[in-house]
Amino acid sequence: MLARSPTTNAPGYYRHQPEQTELYSVIAKHYPRFVDEIERSGGYLPKFVRQEFEDYLKCGLLEHGFLRVKCDNCCHEHLVAFSCKRRGFCPSCGARRMVESAAHLVDHVFPEAPVRQWVLTFPFPLRFLFANDPNALSAVLTVVHRAISTFVVRHSGFTVSSGARTGAVTLIQRFGSALNLNVHLHMLFLDGAYRLSNNRLTFHRTRRPTCENLDSLLVTLSRRIVRALERRGLLIADPEHCCLDLEPGSSLDHLQAASINARRLHSATSLASPKP
Repeated sequence: MLARSPTTNAPGYYRHQPEQTELYSVIAKHYPRFVDEIERSGGYLPKFVRQEFEDYLKCGLLEHGFLRVKCDNCCHEHLVAFSCKRRGFCPSCGARRMVESAAHLVDHVFPEAPVRQWVLTFPFPLRFLFANDPNALSAVLTVVHRAISTFVVRHSGFTVSSGARTGAVTLIQRFGSALNLNVHLHMLFLDGAYRLSNNRLTFHRTRRPTCENLDSLLVTLSRRIVRALERRGLLIADPEHCCLDLEPGSSLDHLQAASINARRLHSATSLASPKP
């Protein structure tokens, strides 16, 4: 990674050393025992979960593969270890992906126009549902995008039927500040709308939303999300209390439920479930 020398303060390359971090030491110490206890109790972890951990434990370590990089001018060499390139919890690969994605959005996606971030979180039961059912999350994302787009266009002084349009990029975040499972949406919306006039697209900035505007939008979103989940048979309609039938089954379900509620599992025996 690029960093500054502690002595000269000059930029240069210094090998990332994940084996010296606290996260690596905790996972390396406890992960094998965790897997053994789950398997002894009759449970199992999905292959993609195990692959995430195992690849992270190899990320940035020279003994698992590297490239030899040589400067054509001074002939100085560096060894660059392979990275896991995973999307889970690897800080190094996650930070690199974040920087690359941000640069791509700025350079190739967003026009020269103001952008506003919208963040939408969900109740605990819906977090569990969306963590296990990406199709349900996609359906809800469609509803949310349509509602906020209409909101932005109207507050720009137009209607959707007039041909005015806005745009957005949504980043689905799956964890909270404590690394707990928390599926929520970070939506980057153009803070206005484009409208074609005299064969020319013109950007119109939206009015700043008031608290009353946002409260009304939130009510609309809640109502439409409930209807979308009812149509898919995932939500049981009840005039007073809507409920979801989300009884955890597999070991991963129990882990996700504990993470959502920020609870610690003291024994792997509570995770036991027969293989399908």
